[in-house]
Amino acid sequence: MQFSKFGEKFNQYSGITQLMDDLNDGLRTPGAIMLGGGNPAAIPAMLDYFHQASEKMLANGELVAALANYDGPQGKDCFVKALAKLLNEKYGWDISEKNISLTNGSQSGFFYLFNLLAGKQPDGSHKKILLPLAPEYIGYGDAGIDEDIFISYRPEIELLDNGLFKYHVDFEQLKVDDSIAAICASRPTNPTGNVLTDQEIHKLDKLARQHNIPLLIDNAYGLPFPNIVFEEVEPFWNENTILCMSLSKLGLPGVRCGIVIANKKVTEAMVNMNGIISLAPSSVGPAFANHMIEHDDLLRLSDDVIKPYYKQKALRAVELLQQAITDPRFKIHKPEGAIFLWLWFDELPITTMELYKRLKARGVLIVPGEYFFIGQEDDWEHAHQCLRMNYVQDDEMMQKGITVIAEEITKAYQQG
Repeated sequence: MQFSKFGEKFNQYSGITQLMDDLNDGLRTPGAIMLGGGNPAAIPAMLDYFHQASEKMLANGELVAALANYDGPQGKDCFVKALAKLLNEKYGWDISEKNISLTNGSQSGFFYLFNLLAGKQPDGSHKKILLPLAPEYIGYGDAGIDEDIFISYRPEIELLDNGLFKYHVDFEQLKVDDSIAAICASRPTNPTGNVLTDQEIHKLDKLARQHNIPLLIDNAYGLPFPNIVFEEVEPFWNENTILCMSLSKLGLPGVRCGIVIANKKVTEAMVNMNGIISLAPSSVGPAFANHMIEHDDLLRLSDDVIKPYYKQKALRAVELLQQAITDPRFKIHKPEGAIFLWLWFDELPITTMELYKRLKARGVLIVPGEYFFIGQEDDWEHAHQCLRMNYVQDDEMMQKGITVIAEEITKAYQQG
């Protein structure tokens, strides 16, 4: 059998595929310590809420209606309208339902957007997505139909007290020219937990508007929901911004619901792509989210349950790591949001890909840092010294996993 060029491109085994395979295998393997994938925490209060909401929606027919009917290619109409109303009332954004489209998860939303904007152009030129700060989300890396659609830049590294550090966008080195189709950044950043400051976002917006290209903000962990943000920052949107949200980190990854807030031209394109590729996005997630908005629960639960739960877990994970690994070359990116810690082992004599293999052999799953440095024009030693750790496991499992990481790190520093 001969695959097409498209088939050959997407038949490759990618970093995001490995991550999801590890997640699936780990869930089926007794005793596996899952510090790798992006599955959200099983927050008891949220599970109770979803259980109660399911009962109510089953009783009033909403759940069966969502299961038994197609929505239009834009997504569930009542949810799209309710979300537009909510955002207008909370932030004064001048949007309507014509600015919102739904997708079957953020991953498919970004596949649409990257290929809508970047790659081979009608005039024969080739354009790229600029990632202003690497490391960036692993799932972007292989999302282009055309090859080589990303370019990224190394961050400035600010060393902080107490064994922490923080990445910043290095605006002096950013180059935006006619080869750039869009600027894209996650906020909070997956994998590092970095939150771009309001000043950085406004600078990126200014750059984008100066060059007549959109600014894509991956808001899967951000404001106003699920609000896994530990810094005082403002949400951002304007007509030149494409803001991408998700229901996954509310605790609903299985419903596969991505949300794209953009100008009407982009929304129309997303709706047309939905119709061609998937007929319509899933209905169940939007039905749940609409229920949450109707009962004033969406933002309340994000602020009062989800955010404090993750903040406590992040601080506890930092405490455990710093107790277990005392080598001064070990640093942690300041936890500012998302559900991961980004660990930096300076001068590590092995790559974190090798470290990943050693840890996996001992039943501990993490994600090696190499996968996250997408669009780099040259190799960077720092990229081989970092790993992403999910901190949502219960305290006992997290302590066990960190103990194994500490043992392997000590061995690597001593023996290579």
